[in-house]
Amino acid sequence: MRTIIRITKSELRVLFFSPIAWLILIVFSFQVGMAYSDTLALQLKNQELGYRMFAVTSSLFSGYTGILSNLLENLYLYIPLFTMGLMSRELSSGSIKLLYSSPVSNLQIILGKFLAVVVYALLLCVILMGPVISTCISVQAPDVPLMLTGVLGVFLTVLAYGAIGLFMSTITKYQVVAVVGTLAILAILNFIGGVGQEYDFVRDITYWLAISGRSKVFIDGMISSKDTLYFVLVIFMFLGLSVIKLQGERLRLAKWKTSLKYSFVLLIALALGYISSLPKFSIYYDSTATKMNTLTEESQQILEQLKGDLTITTYVNYLDETYDRGAPRNRIDDIAQFEQYLRFKPEIKLEYVYYYAKGYMPYAKAAYDTMTLEQIVEDKCRYSGYNPKRFLPLDEVLKKDDISGENGRFARVITAANGKKAILRIYQDNSVYPYEAQISTALKTLLQEAPVVGFVTGHKERSGMDLGEKGYGAFASNKTFRYSLINSGFGIREISLGQPVPEDIDIVVLADMRSDLTEEESRNFDTYLARGGNLFILGEPKRQKFMNPVVEKLGLRFADGIIVSPSEIHLDDIVAADIKEGAATVSENYIKYFRRGYSIITPSACAIEILDTTKGFKITEVLASASKGSWIEKETTDFINEKSVLNPDAGEVERSNSIMLYLTRLVKNKEQRIFVIGDADCISTLELSQNRAGFRSSNFTLITETFRNMSYEEFPVDANRVNPPDDQVVVSQDGVSTIKIVIMWIVPLLLVVGCVILLFRRKRR
Repeated sequence: MRTIIRITKSELRVLFFSPIAWLILIVFSFQVGMAYSDTLALQLKNQELGYRMFAVTSSLFSGYTGILSNLLENLYLYIPLFTMGLMSRELSSGSIKLLYSSPVSNLQIILGKFLAVVVYALLLCVILMGPVISTCISVQAPDVPLMLTGVLGVFLTVLAYGAIGLFMSTITKYQVVAVVGTLAILAILNFIGGVGQEYDFVRDITYWLAISGRSKVFIDGMISSKDTLYFVLVIFMFLGLSVIKLQGERLRLAKWKTSLKYSFVLLIALALGYISSLPKFSIYYDSTATKMNTLTEESQQILEQLKGDLTITTYVNYLDETYDRGAPRNRIDDIAQFEQYLRFKPEIKLEYVYYYAKGYMPYAKAAYDTMTLEQIVEDKCRYSGYNPKRFLPLDEVLKKDDISGENGRFARVITAANGKKAILRIYQDNSVYPYEAQISTALKTLLQEAPVVGFVTGHKERSGMDLGEKGYGAFASNKTFRYSLINSGFGIREISLGQPVPEDIDIVVLADMRSDLTEEESRNFDTYLARGGNLFILGEPKRQKFMNPVVEKLGLRFADGIIVSPSEIHLDDIVAADIKEGAATVSENYIKYFRRGYSIITPSACAIEILDTTKGFKITEVLASASKGSWIEKETTDFINEKSVLNPDAGEVERSNSIMLYLTRLVKNKEQRIFVIGDADCISTLELSQNRAGFRSSNFTLITETFRNMSYEEFPVDANRVNPPDDQVVVSQDGVSTIKIVIMWIVPLLLVVGCVILLFRRKRR
């Protein structure tokens, strides 16, 4: 060990008597200081502008704006500059012969040199501690473990780069060649992850070899055994190759023997790396304060309850626009969507089935008219290089799983050990892949029956299948919409009150009825109400005479007229309904939106009046119009061409009016839950797509929280997390300026002074 330390000390003396090592430290320090101070200033600016702050520590160190994320993009430029001379200097000067003739082993030489790299890497990390300390001063409740984990990731990356650079310096006596060789290997390791992705075996090897993205896991606050062992194995692999290189030169071994040893070390590293990357051997530690990289407690409980095997079969249609999402070349990215689930249930099996069926391919419309599906597949395979036999016809797929309702789109079928199945989809939005909430919701349907929502038809009501502007299909049955009911664990069905409501219907939606119920329909409704079924009743102005006989059974009434709230930029009947304190009994998420100043936009709403409190219901106000500047308009009906004016003589009173009420009562030891709202347009396809100026609206929250409540908080799974405590910058603009001066100018200047003093003393000696 003493010999190794002596070699390390000698190497450090040579290293720091060279201006290159100092220059790297100075430039590195300046870059870190500039990036950090600019990012901190941006966070303070956003806070002063009134933006909601969230996870400030993460914003400073990770993510797109984080200093460590940006630092890693340039780190590969620094390391080869101080590793290029580790062995090349010995080779070019001839001093390597003295080492060979001395009682020093090849391993001691390499370890001594590498220990110098470790010391230099620690110095780089000491510089990074400046932003860490600054964050502890300038941010409320900083996430210190997150920052330290990120620094650990940088440290391991520097060591891996250093080991590669050390190996390259053993190959050539020319330092420039060593630099170029190191950069070449780093480039290969960065891009090899995209090589051979079409082939399963090659994909696994190249994925493990790829160094890109390994440090990001640490920067995001997660320590995983597979990524940690990757760096350890890469370090030992290149140190081993370096020892073999010196051994070959020292003993003048035949090249084939040296090459054989190289291959042996590489194979051992690949084998250990592959084994360590298997889910069942992986260990994780989430260092973030709120465990942001870990599944929520509810998701973990769902996985714990799913006993036995769990198979996720992904069906990918070669003739659909969604094919690329599941193509073999994108398999690694697709599997990554389930990494957090594999952490808690490593026995999950991921299977991929490629088939062909008529899908949505705009550029192939003409081909569908002139060619068979088999001919189209063969034609595409001719250009892509695929074997047409890889793709099964749809008939073969349907024998295993019924995906006929997916219209050829990318879909997954999750199969539990008991044979029960659930479908998981991708969506037409920017994120495409399902979030934790959608995945866990699909898994939960394997454990319990999904609640079924019945949309009443027969009187021109709003339909859950209608994707038109007035319909409810967007939030109910649209399979490509992430938050639709069908993707949130609910079953969707249209029902008629002409028949008794089926026993498996859990929630009935009655919206904007345009004619009276018949006596038989009314009796069937009463029967459903009496058995304790949950209801969502949506009224609409000009429909009061049809809807009131229904809500009067609940002790309510839709008032005549339309609620107005005149403004300069919107029609008078566009009302921003306030979320009331009583909404907390419906959902805690309502209160979050209430505190943030959100409202629910109700275009053309009628007020709800309480007529009878003896029906046994507890009534809670959820939404209401403002107490100032709002009233029930009884005269004006054309809000496009006319402005409404408050007229007390017509019985118009400026006051708050109830727009949505929540009714509960116990029926057969089960709480019956009923929502009544005076506007059917507020959750229509048209309104959900609106972005009205001057309003902070959250209409979709009304849908998700209402149906979550009526499913007794079972669906959809709530994957919301506790907000991180580091949500405030506690220094002023002057404080940020001071921090900038210290870490961007003073620290690099101190390094310059240290460099000058050391080099001057060396010159004097």
